[in-house]
Amino acid sequence: MSAVSRRGKIRGDEGRRDKYSVLLPTYNERENLPLIVWLLVKYFGESGYDYEIIIIDDGSPDGTLEVAQQLQRIYSSDKILLRPREKKLGLGTAYIHGMQHASGNFIIIMDADLSHHPKFIPEFISKQKEGDFDVVSGTRYLGDGGVYGWDLKRKLISRGANFLSQVLLRPGASDLTGSFRLYKKEVLQKLVEHCVSKGYVFQMEMIVRARQFKYTIGEVPISFVDRVYGESKLGGNEIVSFLKGLLTLFATT
Repeated sequence: MSAVSRRGKIRGDEGRRDKYSVLLPTYNERENLPLIVWLLVKYFGESGYDYEIIIIDDGSPDGTLEVAQQLQRIYSSDKILLRPREKKLGLGTAYIHGMQHASGNFIIIMDADLSHHPKFIPEFISKQKEGDFDVVSGTRYLGDGGVYGWDLKRKLISRGANFLSQVLLRPGASDLTGSFRLYKKEVLQKLVEHCVSKGYVFQMEMIVRARQFKYTIGEVPISFVDRVYGESKLGGNEIVSFLKGLLTLFATT
């Protein structure tokens, strides 16, 4: 066997040892869940990476959990893990809950509303391996990344929030408010333990804390598409909470 072939085989063996646990927190995602799961199975199947999908439903009244149970019967319980909770308890605790049941050494977090396309996951994995990054974050603000389906007001809010975050926090990443990321499991565990924010500020604090702990961050341009079904959870209260959280982070980091 040539040296090149041996190196290729070693890299392939290492890749097979890696496992990726996808955490999908859900609340009223009955319509979106079947498609996002199908897309995850498709792209993981094509790439050959080992994976599991952990669905953390927070007591959705629309029957999301019943749909998840049907998906588990279709795709098998070793690929679809159901870890529901009785009520909505917040994103940070959902990640903690999901990690407690994750068998992968890498964790992928993403939204279940189809705004994050699983086709980018192989790019995340390649980027992580390229630089052995602790965190790989999807960015809407570099390269050919972008946002689709938002009106001008929503785009301005997003751009403004990201601009303020960059000026005040200088995080070393271009998209703080995004929530499509890949983490080394032990890195995510430490970050979640030290984060105190709730809601939309939580994702931003994760990157800020990563910088504090000197974790390395890689970025992959992504296309963000507004949710297909259901209503956006972003409202006036969330914007006020974001601004308060941003100022708190500025004052304490």
